This record gives sequence, structure tokens and C-alpha cells, in this order.
Amino acid sequence: MKINVLISFIILFTGINAFAKIQPTSLTCEYLTNPAVVDVLQPRLAWINKAGENERGQLQTAYQIRVATSKEKLERPDLWDSGKTESAGSNRVEYAGKTLQSRAECWWQVRVWDKSGKVSGWSEPAFWRMGILNQNEWKAQWIGAPWEGEEHLKRPDYPGQKFDDFGPAAPLLRKTFTVEKQVKNAVAFVTGLGYFEFYVNGQKAGNDVLVPNITNYGRRPLLGEMSINVEDNFAGYKVMYLAYDVTSLLIKGENAVGAILGNGFYNPRIFWCEGYGTPRFIGQLHITYTDGSEQIVVSDETWKAAKSPILKNMVYYGETYDARLGQPGWCKPGFDAKNWENVAIRKAPFGKLTAHTAPTDKVMEQLQPIKIEKLENGNWFVGFGREISGWVRLKNLKAPAGHKIDISFNSNLYSGDNTYICNGSGDENYAPRFNWFVFSGVEIKNWPGELKPENIVAEFVYTDVPESAGFETSNPLFGQINNIWKQSQKDNMHGGLASDCPHRERNGYTGDGQVACVTVLHNFDAKAFYQKWITDMREAQNPETGYVPNGAPWQPGCGCGVAWGAAICIMPWEFYLHTGSKDMLADNFEAMKAYIGYMQTWVDADGIMHSKRTGNDGKVLKWFNLGDWVAPGNLPPDEMVHTFYFWRCADFTAKTAQALGNTSEAEKYTALAEKTRQAFWKRFYDEKNGTYGKAGGNIFALKMGVPVSQYQRVIAALKADIAANKGHLDTGIFGTQFFFEVLTENGLHELAYEAMNKRDEPGYGRWLELGSTTTREQWSEEGSHNHPMFGGGLVWYYRQLAGMNTDEENPGYRHIIFKPQPVGDIRFAKYYNETVYGKAGVEWTSENDEFSMKITVPVGCKATVYVPLMSGEKVKVNGKPAEKSKEIELLKDKNGYRLLKTGSGIYKFQSL
Repeated sequence: MKINVLISFIILFTGINAFAKIQPTSLTCEYLTNPAVVDVLQPRLAWINKAGENERGQLQTAYQIRVATSKEKLERPDLWDSGKTESAGSNRVEYAGKTLQSRAECWWQVRVWDKSGKVSGWSEPAFWRMGILNQNEWKAQWIGAPWEGEEHLKRPDYPGQKFDDFGPAAPLLRKTFTVEKQVKNAVAFVTGLGYFEFYVNGQKAGNDVLVPNITNYGRRPLLGEMSINVEDNFAGYKVMYLAYDVTSLLIKGENAVGAILGNGFYNPRIFWCEGYGTPRFIGQLHITYTDGSEQIVVSDETWKAAKSPILKNMVYYGETYDARLGQPGWCKPGFDAKNWENVAIRKAPFGKLTAHTAPTDKVMEQLQPIKIEKLENGNWFVGFGREISGWVRLKNLKAPAGHKIDISFNSNLYSGDNTYICNGSGDENYAPRFNWFVFSGVEIKNWPGELKPENIVAEFVYTDVPESAGFETSNPLFGQINNIWKQSQKDNMHGGLASDCPHRERNGYTGDGQVACVTVLHNFDAKAFYQKWITDMREAQNPETGYVPNGAPWQPGCGCGVAWGAAICIMPWEFYLHTGSKDMLADNFEAMKAYIGYMQTWVDADGIMHSKRTGNDGKVLKWFNLGDWVAPGNLPPDEMVHTFYFWRCADFTAKTAQALGNTSEAEKYTALAEKTRQAFWKRFYDEKNGTYGKAGGNIFALKMGVPVSQYQRVIAALKADIAANKGHLDTGIFGTQFFFEVLTENGLHELAYEAMNKRDEPGYGRWLELGSTTTREQWSEEGSHNHPMFGGGLVWYYRQLAGMNTDEENPGYRHIIFKPQPVGDIRFAKYYNETVYGKAGVEWTSENDEFSMKITVPVGCKATVYVPLMSGEKVKVNGKPAEKSKEIELLKDKNGYRLLKTGSGIYKFQSL
């Protein structure tokens, strides 16, 4: 198999003509590389075709997929052989072989035919495993600690309420069993709520932390009685389970499995959240022997339980660990568990057990100290240079038994405390398990002796969503702004959702999510992440009213408004534009329509939406009805923002219907969007002053499009407002998303640049002047200092300044529009991203009346290129005059650009 792949790459990069000039790589299933567990009955497969460096115009004309139950059987696949299938498709190709059974292990490969009809070599094999497909196949029972009941800790009556009861120590669970035959493979399907770790013979399975992902685990009957009174009537409830291959961890004879449980968001005891119950675990270990027989080890009443050294584990409050209470070998065979108690059988959560086909949290990076100093109070301060979410790991710690070390964290909002009590064994090593902290530095109290760099490291923890892009310009400020936003975004990705802030609330606010998602997609490979979180949003919808709450999964501290629920209409469409995945639209189309139906209940006779939802006291509740949020001055009228998002939702739903081939629905929602736009014009345009107002009013109007008769006056009003603000923006989170691009799209590119380039308040640069390594909640110094929501405005960097856009008519970067827009003193800009078809990017330099530009177009994709014309109006392509190049199609000159069309490959342009 490896020889076959090696030959393929030799062919690809040496140009031997007998074989294809492209080779499939980077195989994924359900957007993941070799996913451990999948319960989609017909999984969707994808690959990226790569061509040699000098290849241009290459494309895939056909593919062949083969799927087998083992790697060895791929030569004669026993699950599916697609045969040669004429298609350019390489993303979300649906498995169409034999019906897949629970726990089936599926190996697959693909080969492709290029534009000349020549076939590639087979790809490297890839893998996916099916989960437990029928709920009745779960033979295991939910179990928990016998010293706890079913009920979660009581929610505080108000934010910041103090109390000392954080429940008992985290439970340890264990079970022994015997293996007497040769094991072929062993896979554990396991989960625990709120968090868990699973062990086999003393070794932790997997490198995940803080699992499973956060979901709406089950019923919470008190939700409707809370101040933000969203009834417990959601479209879906689920608990995600993981699968671990533990074959190599089993031994002949006695074996032991174990689990540690944490409270997580299942039992959080914080005002922002309502709990579900006490910690619990379910597990089913399937052992298959070489003789074909099978043994199943399940969680049941035969398991034993004991208290762990983790005396406190609370997501919002931190961890206390007393190492003196440790039980070495507790999850190994031969351990004496005679003093352990029998576990208690726990009620199964209402949520359906669902495969964890989504990225998990991991320790993504370790940061070494950049500063260690002893303070006047005798404590030690350790600095790590940038604000992260995660924890510190103590190493090589020598102290007597009972010696207590306290760790406090320096984020501007409380994120919990950490205490470690030594066992006196020498060379102790410790890090928390079931919570995260937010910090750029820590203060350590009562460290024994001198604290040295080898004693401490920071571990940066977030959901495994890798960066996929790069952005640079000659203005270092812009790169720094982009970097602090990315840091904040990572800090806020936990449990398969993006939170508003990683310390105070930690909840998946839907409006914050939708306003930043385009920027996320331009920087991260977030496909699997959003597949999970957008599903959470759909499942948080009320199936009777269509209402989508301010957070998903719902927590009763999430107070916001109309633009938050609008995420269900906005994010699927933005995801589709970025990936071309129509299944995202199909999955969410009914939910999009239902939310518009809910919005219409607040639309008046004039077509204006103004939500005035009430709380339990019958009075209009602010936290259901926000418009925009945290502008530097006054906010625009709520009804203006509500109506704008009503239009935006109708517009995206119309486009979704059109993409799905539903013409009648497309016409219906197109008409609704246009009716709403005209109502917006009529209600909010100030004829006397020629404006829709400050704080984003004119921005929202121009984003929708205004009548020709109004246009010049609105532009003049917007310019006057910016001048009055000394070149600064004046917008909240939603207005800011559109501010820069609206300016550029309406001939005010210099003003967009000037506002982005500000280093004083309000502006992104002000945060850097204050020393921030993350973006903030407010333009001022108030609020959280770690909020990614203002990142929505940064798409201007990639789409306008660098100039790379996908085409709505041919999404997923199948057709790329490159239109660089030099401005100010910017001499060069560079942006690239790994699309579903491969790397796409642009880099340009503008100096001395010469403009040079390089673009990268993935295999199978095309591009329309706008090359800025210089004084000589001459354009070269790959060193030749454009009009003589056979590798491009020359179109026309338009508005100072020469337009060309290209196929895939790397192209260099010079404009002289």
C-alpha cells in the first residue's frame, strides 16, 4: 500500500505522463480525519486533490472510492466499490455501499482521473468507525456515586452569590474483568456527565480533556420559571459518547477499567446556568477475540466507587486537589478495593446518546514561563506572555505532606481558584482535570523554596479547531489585531461551542457566534466544529413557536435579542458559502423558516419588526429584546436592528431555497425580504437630514441597499458622521461586522482603512495600546477583556484589502474572485486559506508604480482576477503579456482593473 502511494507522488511531482497529474490527499469523513465514532448512516467523505507545482488548469473528471472492513481488504473491498464515477465532486460524497452495522470499522481509499482522463494512484487509506446505531443496543446502565443523589446543586439566586458547598469529592469508578483469549480488537464506547476520564489498566484512554462536548443533556423543568423564561421545550436533547480503541491496553488475565467524573456543566452551580443532575457514567467495552467470539463489559451495579483526591471540581470556581487522598493503582488490576462502595444506578438523561463526531478539547499548546519573580508578599508571579484558557501544570514539586499551594489567575474577571495539597512523595506533578482558568500570568502562594522554569508550564486548552489560514500586511498593526482576535477565539472554544467570554459566563451565545463565524471560517478549519454547534442551535429551537434562544445549548443566563436567534438563518448560509455543502442548508431550512415565522409575530402592519417579549411578570424583558450591543455611544433603535435582521434572515432563507432548488419558497422569501427592505426605508429614513442615523443606522441601510434617490445623501451623512468621530467607528457588535466592508463597497475605502488603523478609542488598536493579547467586550476598558465578538469586522482584511472572495453562485471557493484593493500606505498584503478543495490565496505588492500579484487556485477551481492597472496599463501573466498568454482568458477593463479568468494553479501577474 505504501509503495503504491509513493509511486503516485513520484508520478505527480516528476511529470511522468502515463498517470494523472493530480493525487487525492487529506481524506476526511464527516469533516474529520479518521473519526473514532460516526452514527450518520451514510457518512459523507471528502478529499483534496493536489497537483504538481507548475500544473495549471487541472481538475478532477472522475473518482473511484473503495471501502472495506479492514485495510487488507481494500484491494477487494467488501463494503463498497463505487467504480469509476464521472464527477468533479470531492466534498461531502455520500457513502453508497452496503448497509453499515453498529461498530463497523471502515477503511477507505480514493483515486481520481484528471482533465486528460488519466488515473492517479490510490490515496493513503483512511478510516472511520460506526457507533452504536440503535439505542436498544446499549446494554450498559448509567452509574454514579452512592453518596450523591440525583439532584444537581442549587442554582444561586443572583450573580456573585457566595457559598461554600461545592458538593462532595469527584468519584472514582472501577470494574475488573478477565481476558482469557487472544484479543483481535477492543473498543470502549463511553461517556460521563458533566466531564469524565476513562482508564484501562492504569492508562488514560485518548488525549481528550473536558469531554464530552457540551450539549442540551436533558430536561430541566425549572427553566420556564427563571427570569429569562425560556420553557424546556426544545427540538432536541442529546448526550455525546466517545469511542476509544483500547486493544493495546488489554492484557491476558485480570484487567481493570475505571473512570473519574467531574461536575462540568451538568452540575455547575452558577447563576448563568441551570444544572441537570449529579455526575454519572455509562460505558460499554466491546472485546472481539481472534476466534470470532465477543465479550462485552458494561457499566452496571457490579462496579465499585470511592472518593477521589479532587475535593472540589467546578467549571466556574476551580479545583482543590489533596494528593494525600490519592489511591495509587486504583484503575489497575490487583488493586485492593475492599473498602470501596457499590455504585448507585442513575437515571438515564433524557437526551439521546449520540456519537461524538465532533472535535474535542485538547491541550493544544504548552507555554513556558517568560517571567518569574518573587513578590514582596512572598508569593511568586509567573508570566506567560498572552492570555490563554487552560491551566498550569506543576512539576518536580518537593514538599512535605499537607503542604498547601494556592494558585490564582490574573484575567480581569474571576475564573476560579486552584489549590494543591502535597502528599510528600517528592517530584510531584499536578494539573487540574475538569475546569479551565483564564490567565496570562499566575500568582503562586506558599511554593516551597525557589520557583524555577522547570517547575511550571501553562497548558493552553481549547476545542481542537486548527488554524487554516495566514494573513500579513506591511502594516504590522493589522496583523497584531488579527492575532489577538484569533487568541480570543481560541480561548472561547470549549466543548464544541464558542462562548462569549471564557471566564464570566462561558456560554454559547448565538449572536456572538453568528457575528464572528465568517471571520472564524476565514481563519480556522471549523467545519466539524460548526456542524456540531449549528445542530445545537437547531435543537434549541422551540418546535411550536420557532423561537431560537440567545444561547445554544440553552442556559438561562443568556440575555440578548433578535439578532442572536437569527444565527439559525445566518450561520448555515455562511457555512455553505465557505464550503459549498448543501446538506448544511437542507438540514436547517425548516428551522430557518420556523424562526422567520416566530419573527413575524412581532412585525407590525407597516412591516417593521419590534420584539417586545415579556418575562414572567408580564413586563417587556430587556434580555429578550436587545438590538445592537456595546456601541461606544448610543445604540441604534432596537426596532431598526430587529427589522434589519428580519430582512437578513428572509434574504438568506430565500437564497437557501434557491440553492436547494425550491423556486416557490425562494420567491416567497425574496418577496418578504424586499417588502421588509422597503418598510425599513419608509420608517427609518430621515428625509430632512438625508440619513438613517448614527451608530450603524446608515451602515445597516447601505448593507440592505437604499433607493437611488437616497444614496448620495446617505453616503454624505455617513462621511459626516465619521468625520465628526475623528475617523473612528461608532458601532456595536453587529454594525461593526459590516462597517468596514460597507465603506469599501461604497467607495469609502480610505475611510475604512483610517478607522481600522486607529490606535485610540474606539478602535481595535486601542486594545493593543492597553497591552491586550485578546479582543475585548467593549471599546472602553469596561467589561470582559476576552471577547471575540467584535472579530466580525475583520473580514475586511481578507475580502477587501487582500481581496479573496468566494462566489455565491459557485460557493466553497469553486469560483474565486480575486480583487486586491491597495489603500493608504499598505505596500503588500497576503492572505491564504485551506478551502475544501485545497489551498487558495493571494499576495500582492504595490510599489514604485508597479503592482505584482500571485494567486493560488486549488485543483478543480477557477478564478476571476482583477489586476489593478498602473500608469502604463500593461499586464503580464507569468512573465508574458496577458494578451499573449494561453493560460488565461482576457476579459475586459473595468473601473481601473483588468479582468482575467484562470483555471487552477499558481499565477503571477505584473501591472506596469
